[in-house]
Amino acid sequence: MATKGAETVADTRGAPEGTRIKWDDSAMKSSYANVCNVTSTREEVVMLFGMNQAWNRGQKEVTIHLTDRIVVSPYAAKRLSMLLQGVVNEYEKRFGTLNIETGAGEGKK
Repeated sequence: MATKGAETVADTRGAPEGTRIKWDDSAMKSSYANVCNVTSTREEVVMLFGMNQAWNRGQKEVTIHLTDRIVVSPYAAKRLSMLLQGVVNEYEKRFGTLNIETGAGEGKK
């Protein structure tokens, strides 16, 4: 993927022959989330993203401030899953296995 100003040109594999894909990111915003929740129905997959400000042991209640909701079709969710798996696989090849069971590396250097 190459970026030139506000225009990003993507890899066109999978696009119909002769089709050029142009990404318009002029209205894009960036958000950070350290919490994600996903639910689904037959017609859609809903991803909720937000921030947990402080999570202390022994805390009886934790408030998550939700900031973004992304709704996609199950087909788009499957493609997203495949793309994310590829990114994680590449990351682990470069930097080592991510152990999510112990939370290793989260917030630690």
